[in-house]
Amino acid sequence: MPNKDSRLVYSTETGRIKQPSESKPAVITDGIIRISRETKGRKGKGVTLITGFDLAPNDLKALAKKLKKSCSTGGTIKDGIIEIQGDHREALKNQLEKLGHSVKLAGG
Repeated sequence: MPNKDSRLVYSTETGRIKQPSESKPAVITDGIIRISRETKGRKGKGVTLITGFDLAPNDLKALAKKLKKSCSTGGTIKDGIIEIQGDHREALKNQLEKLGHSVKLAGG
């Protein structure tokens, strides 16, 4: 009786068996961009997190570049979340509202 947790990885007839990759579900947003500040896991250094975008990866990258340039700081994109180094919530809120996005400041 085969174990339900086992899977075939190699066959002498066909070679290595590739398992179907599980695709990530599409990010569901409510159309509101949320800006928050976080220091957790960063040795006390604060970053501003911007979430809620429903953009293609290339568009998100271009937007992140524009936002980093407006704040004169660094940052990155991780899992569809833009991280900007430092606390720039108000400046980012103003910049995103000028671009036509609906923005909320989240967190304390």
